[in-house]
Amino acid sequence: MRAFYSDQFVLPLPAGHRFPMPKYRRLRDRLLQEMPHIQLHVAQPASDGELALVHTPSYIQSVAQGGLSAAQQKEIGFPWSPEMVQRSRRSVGASVLAARAALFEGQGLAANLAGGTHHAYADKGSGFCVFNDAAVAARLMQAEWFRQHKKPLKVAIIDLDVHQGNGTAKIFERDDSVFTLSLHGARNFPFAKERSDLDVELPDGCTDDAYLQALEQALDELHTRFEPGLVMFLAGADPHEGDRLGRLSLSFDGLEARDRRVFDWAYQRRIPLAFSMAGGYGESLEDTVQVQVNTYRVAYAYWQRWQNQSL
Repeated sequence: MRAFYSDQFVLPLPAGHRFPMPKYRRLRDRLLQEMPHIQLHVAQPASDGELALVHTPSYIQSVAQGGLSAAQQKEIGFPWSPEMVQRSRRSVGASVLAARAALFEGQGLAANLAGGTHHAYADKGSGFCVFNDAAVAARLMQAEWFRQHKKPLKVAIIDLDVHQGNGTAKIFERDDSVFTLSLHGARNFPFAKERSDLDVELPDGCTDDAYLQALEQALDELHTRFEPGLVMFLAGADPHEGDRLGRLSLSFDGLEARDRRVFDWAYQRRIPLAFSMAGGYGESLEDTVQVQVNTYRVAYAYWQRWQNQSL
């Protein structure tokens, strides 16, 4: 199974900044130690042209050339730096490569060790998100698919970060070829929500059983309303009960069951799937990384099924 990383591009954040940048390298270290059969590749940066499938040229240039205002940087949550630009491009590039591997290269399933930057809009960043990796990857795969097959590709974005994918919802609000599903905390950021194709709002303290029931109903509705040829899955670790910003109460087992259900939903329908890590802000960094490692264990089992069926 192929997975793409960009953790060597570290943002120079001020002391005490609440974004847990070390989690990305720690995840890669754990995968190298415990799952050496996963092929880890350095992500290539997304080009201006690829980013422009989603983002406005003026915003792309403001990011690239250091033209973001103080207010724009505050909304993103990161101070501008060349490292921020490079990291943001490569985080998008990782999802592009994962989607391409899943859809075109016979993998069926591939991953981005970062990504899930779903708060980024076409013309601005927000909530630790500069560019929207799932949106760019979805539109680029649609273009490549049409060029090869002369027919459209439908994409479902299954967003299970604890925060609503507001940027993604807004980007695709008038695009019938992309279905946006967001399962998130009702009272969590962003406090002014956008409208996804399917929003499922959960109360504070939601536990495993209620969450999994809500997910099952959401996947059933997705199935009745839409027939995707590709799934982009945001496997956020922040619904975990130990997350500082999550406000939900899922256990490790509950999150593993969540992942298994999504991977199984796509596999049973033979829909290629690319996944990213999205949010995770555990009181213990190791808890966040453990949730992510568990996601990879589930993913690898389903990747093996994909490979066995293609033999």
